[in-house]
Amino acid sequence: MASAGAPAAAVPTLAPPLEQLRHLARELRLLLPGVRDEAAVKVSGEATTLTEVFSRLPLPSPQETQRFCEQVHAAIQAIIAIYYSLPKDQGITLRKLVRSATVDIVDGMAQLVEVLFITPAQSPENNDLISCNNVWVACQQVPRIPRDNKAAALLMLTKSVDFVKDAHEEMERAVEEYDPYCGLLNDTEEDNSDNYGDEGDDVLGCPNNRDLYWSEEDQELITPCLALVRASKAGLKKIRILVAENGKKDQVAQLDDIVDISDEISPSVDDLALSIYPPMCHLTVRINSAKLVSVLKKALEITKASHVNPQPEDSWIPLLVNAVDHCMNRIKELTQSELEL
Repeated sequence: MASAGAPAAAVPTLAPPLEQLRHLARELRLLLPGVRDEAAVKVSGEATTLTEVFSRLPLPSPQETQRFCEQVHAAIQAIIAIYYSLPKDQGITLRKLVRSATVDIVDGMAQLVEVLFITPAQSPENNDLISCNNVWVACQQVPRIPRDNKAAALLMLTKSVDFVKDAHEEMERAVEEYDPYCGLLNDTEEDNSDNYGDEGDDVLGCPNNRDLYWSEEDQELITPCLALVRASKAGLKKIRILVAENGKKDQVAQLDDIVDISDEISPSVDDLALSIYPPMCHLTVRINSAKLVSVLKKALEITKASHVNPQPEDSWIPLLVNAVDHCMNRIKELTQSELEL
């Protein structure tokens, strides 16, 4: 028996009721990724079983087949339910990644089932194995899905940076390697212009070389276009760094806005990159440049006004906007004659 003078056991201080509920909600949401992973493993296992059972004779009985079908259906329903169970306030970017992974799994399983009932039962055919492997690959992507919207935003921004980087490098390679037959075709046309007249535009089966290389005017226009794409790459890199360093997991709406507008930069860069190849239409280059400038400046504005940019007055963004405007003004100058035709 404890002595009367012994101190009473300390009673733990409990958080207020609403705080406890908030903590419980946070813990439950942390369980979702684990549930996703388990559901994906279940689907992968069902794909393996289907492939093994229906790729050889004898086929299972109708009753066994019904059981297999029900198991696959239940596994797919479970993975779909997990997507719908993800709260919308967790962020649109994260939900898009989960939805994409879910669609890949469902589509992969549907393709596998189609291959199995089309291909006669025998030792596993390549199509069976390929289809099963597609399901495995899709399921293996599930554990790699980001756990929160900030991580999802960083993943998407990294992809955008890589896409723009690839486009810029391709443009630079094209400029370095352009017009390998320029001199040959020019000499041929000059030597044969008197003899062939208008046929000199198609000497020895070669098309007019103006369709194969850039004119001096084209090359002059390419310079600010390349600078504009470089600015786009630099802007995306800066945005990604700001999100990585200052992004807050609970600011899901602002992170979604940054990702949504940044996603438009890469396609706009691609359009501009494609339009500089010969034969170049200067008006198309101008239009695509203006579209890229509009998207890029909008991305910079949204980023500047968000929580990831804590010191907008000292921001690098105005400097980049000035550089972008300079590129666009130069493009306008070089394409003005196209508007006057």
